[in-house]
Amino acid sequence: MAANWWETLTELVTTLEQKHIDYTILNRAALYAQGALEEVPHAIEISIQWDLFALAHELLPSGSITHEGNAARFSFRKQPFRVTLSCQYNTVVATDPDRLHIEHVGRHFWVKALDYYVRTLSSKDELVRAIKAYWRRLQEQNNRLNMQAWNQDTYDAWLARFGSPQEAAQRILKDPRGRLGSLVHHLPVVQGKKIINLLGSHGAKAISLAQLGARATVVDISEGNARYARDVAQAAGVDLRYIVSDVLSLPESELDASYDLVLLELGVLHYFVDLEPLFSIIKRLLHPDGLLLLQDFHPISTKLIISKGAKHKVKGNYFDKALITKPVALSKHLPTGKQENAPIVYQRQWTLGEIVTAVAASGLIISSLDEEPNPKLDDIGIPKLFTLTARNVTL
Repeated sequence: MAANWWETLTELVTTLEQKHIDYTILNRAALYAQGALEEVPHAIEISIQWDLFALAHELLPSGSITHEGNAARFSFRKQPFRVTLSCQYNTVVATDPDRLHIEHVGRHFWVKALDYYVRTLSSKDELVRAIKAYWRRLQEQNNRLNMQAWNQDTYDAWLARFGSPQEAAQRILKDPRGRLGSLVHHLPVVQGKKIINLLGSHGAKAISLAQLGARATVVDISEGNARYARDVAQAAGVDLRYIVSDVLSLPESELDASYDLVLLELGVLHYFVDLEPLFSIIKRLLHPDGLLLLQDFHPISTKLIISKGAKHKVKGNYFDKALITKPVALSKHLPTGKQENAPIVYQRQWTLGEIVTAVAASGLIISSLDEEPNPKLDDIGIPKLFTLTARNVTL
């Protein structure tokens, strides 16, 4: 049945593509094509470019066209499936930000992205529940890949990058506020505060906060990160609590609304295929009036613009929702010979709007969103970082 479905879909898409008719696979067919549904759909629904709709009707063994407001459609049976093609007048299919390019056994298809259905349907809709379950499975798979990746030669990578724990500790002790970079402009007084740094990696930010008087905890998936961070903390003479765990698998005892500040910084959000579970966890960590401080690379610089000296060019689609594969982030710090064999992990690059919306949807109240320019002269006018703060306000 599955093979027959893909053969039918491929035949339909090939017919459209041969006449350069832009299309998007919709609804259950789109979910199945992306892996979010296990049961083969009995129907295939496709939206096509409106001014080529009549041509598609001529090409396919179709029934009569029906019109509903600004839309039109026709259907036919291609055993055992019912095929429906539709269009929205005066709408350009190819510019739809929710249109996603996927691959199946070497063949590419355009589908309506899963995010669209989560955003537009009720949270109780069966399709939304299926997508959320699929994202949970995908996140678990990604966490396993990241755990494997971040536990290979991690300690040696930080030695190569930062030196011995004693050397790293001395740099922190010399200027703990300086080691926090532009985060210091958004931090409240940290003396005596309980702070948790999620995906805190080698612990430099948390150790700096501990040096400034905070009670610091790090959560990270890597034993190698934990070992290096603990050694640096010991060399610096500060207490550091380190929990080796996937953030989404923290024990219930930890989600006790006891933290004054949750910190996430630089290159962390792309590890999540769905932001809702992450910010739900953060809300449960924060006490009433607790603060989320999130700093990450600006999506303009990670999704859209390639910068080389004074030359810049748009490299892609800012709204692209695809999962991408990349070598694990620490691979560039591995010894020569090991970089080429670094494990591959999946990442999702989020837009700024998606991030802000996910924070707000969790119930946190956004206090500020600052966009920081790139400090390089050649990159003047291009944002490099963004910093978001939000409070766990009890209404």
